[in-house]
Amino acid sequence: MSGTGRKAYIRSVGRFLPEKRLTNKDLEKMVDTSDEWIVTRTGIRERRILEPGLGNSYMAVRAARECLDRAGVSAESVDVIIVATVTPDMFFPSTACLVQRDLGATGAWGYDLSAGCSGFVFALSTAAQFVESGRYDRVLVIGSDVMSTIIDYTDRNTCVLFGDAAGAVLVEPCPDPDYGILDFIQHCDGSGEPYLHMKAGGSRRPASLETVKNREHYVYQEGRQVFKVAVKEMASVTEQIIRKNGLKGEEVAFLVPHQANLRIIQATAERAGIPMERVVVNIDRFANTTAATIPLCLYDIVVEEKRVKKGDYLVLSAFGAGYTWGSILIRWWENDL
Repeated sequence: MSGTGRKAYIRSVGRFLPEKRLTNKDLEKMVDTSDEWIVTRTGIRERRILEPGLGNSYMAVRAARECLDRAGVSAESVDVIIVATVTPDMFFPSTACLVQRDLGATGAWGYDLSAGCSGFVFALSTAAQFVESGRYDRVLVIGSDVMSTIIDYTDRNTCVLFGDAAGAVLVEPCPDPDYGILDFIQHCDGSGEPYLHMKAGGSRRPASLETVKNREHYVYQEGRQVFKVAVKEMASVTEQIIRKNGLKGEEVAFLVPHQANLRIIQATAERAGIPMERVVVNIDRFANTTAATIPLCLYDIVVEEKRVKKGDYLVLSAFGAGYTWGSILIRWWENDL
């Protein structure tokens, strides 16, 4: 904890889900796959797809507005906006700038954070430190990705995995320093680059006729390699943060894991000693929404189902491209959402 004695907490949650649903049956008509194959290997049944041309900021703004409305606070009162994403509207300006403009958050500065599927946990831990330092009182954290824009729908190994969505949380000083965001552990390892990346579109390999022809502007993933490392590291960091804080798996009310693959989620829960009935799973409805995944899960249990109570311990865990991975431990403060 910082010298100020303050702790940050999640005051509010918001989300945006595109209306269009792309089901496994739909994908059967597009590539050589089947509903049974997808469900058995991933746990996914459908995903949401954003209407072409709207862009990431469109979703991010709508998730942010709901989040602020639920808290009953104005956009003008926000100090900082952090947008976790790998699918910005454009290289520059940042999605955070566009969100700031469209929200009317005239007092805020902000930036985008790129950490793949770990983006939200990296952004949330950063926001917590801004608040704990005493420098800022209101930080808006948004995870938003339009993965359909960087997915090759002729590649059956990747096109079944991803969907579009946005989730947002408002981070403020907690009224009681015994609650809120208690701890985090984060890692990155660039040796994972060959196994999960986008081949072209950056400064090393700018867009050209050749890169477009070779379909190099889509997600490239070597699934088996990524799966193996994801199971190991996500499970390890989840177990580590629980033990580091003197807790046991049975004391964790909810594990809120990144939703990349149901088998990874199950392996993480088993190693941490958390039964699946206390693990948040929505991969069947939304697939892998990258940085939006964890706030979508929080929305499920906090807003829609109202299952989270004051004093509950939550562990947020993710693994993503980079490689990147991490966990956050939260002791939930009471709120009325």
